[in-house]
Amino acid sequence: MARGLDIDDISHVINFDTPDFPENYIHRIGRTGRAEKEGQSIVFSTEKEQAYIDEIEALMQMKISLLEIPEYIEISKELLEEERPQIKEHYNPNKRTDKDERGEAFHEKKEKNRKENLGGSYRQKIKQKYKKPKTRGDKNYNKKKRK
Repeated sequence: MARGLDIDDISHVINFDTPDFPENYIHRIGRTGRAEKEGQSIVFSTEKEQAYIDEIEALMQMKISLLEIPEYIEISKELLEEERPQIKEHYNPNKRTDKDERGEAFHEKKEKNRKENLGGSYRQKIKQKYKKPKTRGDKNYNKKKRK
């Protein structure tokens, strides 16, 4: 949590991910070392995140000391969900050109479900069938005309 917290006596802030914006890091570590008390801030980062660390150091005008991970600590090779590569399928018009290659879920429409484009004449037939009034105010206009 970066902003809006006011908790007393926080001695350590540990960032498991390097913030994308250096201002967020400063807000995070601002929770420790208040009122002339000592506090420690730790940030875990990778080589890919070194640019973010450089930006933080430039904004703070201070060097963040680097500690190497001890050799006896084993780092898992398993990636988190957000670290896993995403496979995105792109539209490829050349992928399937033959209709016979379609999967089992594809089928032709039944004759009764095929729509027929009747165009403008269809709209006129519907208007005649339901006889909408020609004027808004007089709903009985069509009835009067028939008599």
